[in-house]
Amino acid sequence: MVERQLRCRAIRDPRVLAAMLEIPREEFVPESGRKHAYADDPAPIGHGQTISQPYMVALMAQCLELKDTDTVLEVGAGCGYHAAVLAALAARVITIELIPELAEMAHQNLEKSGRAGNVLVVCGDGSQGCPELAPFDAISVAAAADDVPVPLLEQLKDPGRMVIPVGSSWEQELRVIRKSNGEVTWHIATFCRFVPLRSP
Repeated sequence: MVERQLRCRAIRDPRVLAAMLEIPREEFVPESGRKHAYADDPAPIGHGQTISQPYMVALMAQCLELKDTDTVLEVGAGCGYHAAVLAALAARVITIELIPELAEMAHQNLEKSGRAGNVLVVCGDGSQGCPELAPFDAISVAAAADDVPVPLLEQLKDPGRMVIPVGSSWEQELRVIRKSNGEVTWHIATFCRFVPLRSP
């Protein structure tokens, strides 16, 4: 996976590559899908949700330029895999999941894989962020929004970085957002397709 899907597609951050090598992706997918755990595709995890393809997980982590002192907010815990990767790169990860069954799955997967030590799984509305634990050095959003939610921008530190898919259900752009000296700028890292960011 790392050699064929990541290195050859411009994933160069050595810490990201090490995290992707270290974390067993098959432990985060349902038993029935484990033989395809390392395929270069998203995979269903139940409740109409997916685990992102390995390349997208690595790209988003690389775009955040995480330091081992950072606190990260992740929106869309899913099965917990992306949170595990972020946790290998940062000091603390708070991951929010709207669907209670998936929040519990993420928590269990992180516990079983030994990755729960610096990850807090919260069941709630990710579009509203987690104001009681803000601000965050970085925010990673694993669901597509029509536009960048204002609460997430408000909870991002200055300076800070956010990665989020923005667009319709059929066509999205992965935006890398930077806040610096009160100014917000962004660029497109790639085009993508994520499940929609949902609210209760």
